[in-house]
Amino acid sequence: MTENKLAIIVLAAGQGTRMKSRLPKVLHPISGRPLVGHVLTAASRLGAEHIEVVVRHDRDRVVDVLAKQYPDATIVDQDDVPGTGRAVEVAIDAIPDFDGDVLVLSGDCPLADAETLATFIAEHRAADAAATLMTAVVDEPAGYGRVIRDAEGDVDRIVEQKDATADEAAVAEINAGMYVFRASALREHLPTIGVDNAQGEKYLTDVPALLRRAGQKVAASVVKDVTVTFGVNDRAQLAEVGRLLNARIVRRWQLEGVTIIDPATTWIDDDAKLAPDVTLFPNTYIAGATVVAAGAQIGPDTSLVDCEVGEDAVIRRTDATLAVIGTKTNVGPFAYIRPGTVLADGGKIGTFVETKNSQIGAGSKVPHLSYIGDTTIGERANIGAGAITANYDDLVKHRTEIGDEVHTGSHNVFVAPVRIGDGAKTGAGAVVRKDIPAGALALSVAPQRNVEGWVEKNRAGTGAAEAASRAGRATE
Repeated sequence: MTENKLAIIVLAAGQGTRMKSRLPKVLHPISGRPLVGHVLTAASRLGAEHIEVVVRHDRDRVVDVLAKQYPDATIVDQDDVPGTGRAVEVAIDAIPDFDGDVLVLSGDCPLADAETLATFIAEHRAADAAATLMTAVVDEPAGYGRVIRDAEGDVDRIVEQKDATADEAAVAEINAGMYVFRASALREHLPTIGVDNAQGEKYLTDVPALLRRAGQKVAASVVKDVTVTFGVNDRAQLAEVGRLLNARIVRRWQLEGVTIIDPATTWIDDDAKLAPDVTLFPNTYIAGATVVAAGAQIGPDTSLVDCEVGEDAVIRRTDATLAVIGTKTNVGPFAYIRPGTVLADGGKIGTFVETKNSQIGAGSKVPHLSYIGDTTIGERANIGAGAITANYDDLVKHRTEIGDEVHTGSHNVFVAPVRIGDGAKTGAGAVVRKDIPAGALALSVAPQRNVEGWVEKNRAGTGAAEAASRAGRATE
């Protein structure tokens, strides 16, 4: 893509009323990115000198996302003149010295990948055309602009659905809404376009007809995979396009050596990275920038968001976000791993365990029914069932520090800030409010008091009272 100059214009000014959403249409997410983000990701791989995004509706929200996630894109504001023709006109005006090819894309068409677009541009250049349209032949063309050809089969014009006659509406070749123009052709003809149409808009689709009248060549690139042309206008289309994009991503990782047991219920964001020999079980979501190393087994029923997973880790029925899970670890089932959790190699976070902002050392285990928050655990420690690190005193969070080779009893509460020394042990039910020295045993001892006859006196007539009475008679 370096032999000719290229500029890319992404149209993202529309309101998207059919989405019926407070969120601008182009910001609706699929596969970990907003719709317009997928378009810009593909565009960034084409070697363009300029990438411009034309905005208007809910402008500040769109620009805020673009500035944070796609800072290399140039923002161009469309004025009050409606239509795609006007959007491209203001974008061309923003690069007055550019003389090359201009690729125009829609911000709501996320399935047009870089390879397809590169082929499209190459065909335009090979045809030596003033403009090239991306088109597709579909069974149900309703809603799309129709590509009207002349008697020789050359592109004559594009007719929008609302302006089409019955014969024109019957044409099965549709305009995909993606174009390559010579910049000079746009500069010459865009100012001459009017708004005499059903929408009262300045149509970019009027340019091909103007070029033909001027004796310039208009070519068409018919795509074999019609899905690359799919846009999003409502929530149903959003879901369908999301499914198609996810199917592409899943297949890509399968071909890279990842075992995916049920592709239909496995969702992988575009920025995730998976190594060969990873296995994903059904109902698993690998989200954000998650990285999974070789041999890891994830799922079923697991969600990982922006996590790092080591080799041969096993994670089952777990919800984890912004966590580091080490090599040969075991997590779940039914674990809740919150941001800041680091589970070192060979460690375990078990059934119904919640962790947050905690570091769990190599070989250490938190097997079940525990809350570990704001805690550092050393190596080869074992935390008994029902442990709670009570980290909040109604004002600030405090840390608990548990050393190496510590074994704690069941149902312990560690009232932070507190430190448990290396090799220390705690008894069942201990409430630990003071530091425990290394090698010490900490107990919360209170004498057990038995009140004889309490059930028969206070629960007379119950099954328990009758059982107690029978037991008493048997011992007489």
